[in-house]
Amino acid sequence: MSAELRLILFDVDGTLVDSQGAITGAMAEAFQGAGLEVPAREAILSIIGLSLPLAMAELAPGQDAATLARLVEGYKSSYMLAREAAGAAHSPLYPGTQEMLAELHEVPEYLLGVATGKSQRGVDALIKAHELNCFVTRQVADHHPSKPHPSMVLTAMAETGVARESTVMIGDTRFDIEMGRAAGVTTIAVPWGYHPADTLGADYLIRDFAELRPLLAEIWKG
Repeated sequence: MSAELRLILFDVDGTLVDSQGAITGAMAEAFQGAGLEVPAREAILSIIGLSLPLAMAELAPGQDAATLARLVEGYKSSYMLAREAAGAAHSPLYPGTQEMLAELHEVPEYLLGVATGKSQRGVDALIKAHELNCFVTRQVADHHPSKPHPSMVLTAMAETGVARESTVMIGDTRFDIEMGRAAGVTTIAVPWGYHPADTLGADYLIRDFAELRPLLAEIWKG
């Protein structure tokens, strides 16, 4: 009898990669290009995880639709140009990420995926830059409502045929954890990202990626 499949979903920005410098830099250029005051760094970090249109509406309340659209396009353009110039260094992996993914990928019943507010183009470029070829499902902002809507998690489960009780969502922001909870899956927070981990209300908190595989074994024992 084959082992039951398990689905392990990761947020990307702030969970797998440290992209805060890339994000704050592109956001500053977008606001400057639109003639607006650049939001504080803390405000920018607070919206990471949201899809861009929703993030811009949070950062620039009261602006009209044309201005918000200009901000979105300005951000995309700046981010893409910086990524092309810097390559993998644009959004470096957090320590232990590569080893953790390789370790989990070796477990036959584990399926890995991402659920991210990044665009399809952005996540594909990131995966190529870091040679992360282990994800069987990639849920991105282009095809879903913004987090914390559960659509990304529900679609990943449908694509892989994995049940709620056999799925976990791992992230660093409240949007990740609320999305996982809305989908009815187990949630795991990491503390090195952009929202204070002890405020997220996740089912579990890990301090290091080395703790993830033992925790998963404990969650799914028996």
